[in-house]
Amino acid sequence: MNSKLYKALFLIIGIVSLGYMIYGTGVAVIWEDISRTGYWFIPVIGSWLLIYILNALAFRLIIREPQLPETNLSFRSVLRLTITGYAINYITPFVALGGEPYRIMQLKPALGIQKATSSVLLYSLMHMFSHVLFWLVSIILIVAAVPLNNMMLGGCFALLVAGLGLGYWFINVYKKGFTVSTFRLLEKIPFIKTRAREFALKNAENLYEVDDQIRILYAERQRVFYASLAYEFLARAIGCLEIYFTAQAIGLEMTLVQSLIVSSGSSLFANLIFFFPMQLGTREGGLALALTSVGMPAASGIFIGVVMRIREIVWIVIGLALINKKVKNKELNDQDNAGESEMKPVPVALPGSYSKN
Repeated sequence: MNSKLYKALFLIIGIVSLGYMIYGTGVAVIWEDISRTGYWFIPVIGSWLLIYILNALAFRLIIREPQLPETNLSFRSVLRLTITGYAINYITPFVALGGEPYRIMQLKPALGIQKATSSVLLYSLMHMFSHVLFWLVSIILIVAAVPLNNMMLGGCFALLVAGLGLGYWFINVYKKGFTVSTFRLLEKIPFIKTRAREFALKNAENLYEVDDQIRILYAERQRVFYASLAYEFLARAIGCLEIYFTAQAIGLEMTLVQSLIVSSGSSLFANLIFFFPMQLGTREGGLALALTSVGMPAASGIFIGVVMRIREIVWIVIGLALINKKVKNKELNDQDNAGESEMKPVPVALPGSYSKN
């Protein structure tokens, strides 16, 4: 697909979805809740800038390889790509993965298709893995800080087992790869098995190369692996500040630990029902349940949910505004900052040409 065409397509989808979200929430409700939140709305928005910065640091660590100059992308470019990718994810009506193809297409001219695909896939896996770890830590906090009956304890135990199972699966993915085994599974599913087999045969070299990069990150780039995971986990923890700030705005006496419990509990509920754009209706239910568990009124979950939705709308607007920006490597940005008028071409990684170290 032509570069300008896919950008225009994402932009049109984004504008239409954004209009639908604003209409669904209600302009009057949005303005009323912004007014009610007051100056607390500034740290709510600002906390997510910090989250996106941490996400971009994790993403850039995965992309960069010292021996490959073309992977030395500028932080500003990666931050733009991070914000825009998540903006597209917010408006994707199924499993919120629309931002990943966009990131691959944006990175492809600079990195080549294999490196672009493996970098985006590795970052997405890291993002999800950090979420699982965050849930596991939250379950421990819930058991330690929240009065639980036997049924709730049983639920926490089931979630703990499920979280540990997911963690084990992620480690296996990092050890053995992901794409080849996924297509082998798809080849067994009726209606799509023929196309899956054709795609796998046509792109076998690329798929094995992507799996190789996944294994290398865990086996040979462990410092990068753990640093990226730490950035992502920290971003998850900072995400609870949004709920904490909003609670302060309406006079709820919520502690940081309680905000973390509410954040993790509501996100777990929302992710169990993952196919709604902007998690319409599911987030408020999760917030209500989580607030009740820490002894706070469930009705406050509606207000907090709307404020979170307004924050998403703000960042969607910012992401869509950045959608036409190009990815640049650091060397080119240094030349731009020095005032050089001519820009050298970004070297493109040919399939199989980048190092496995």
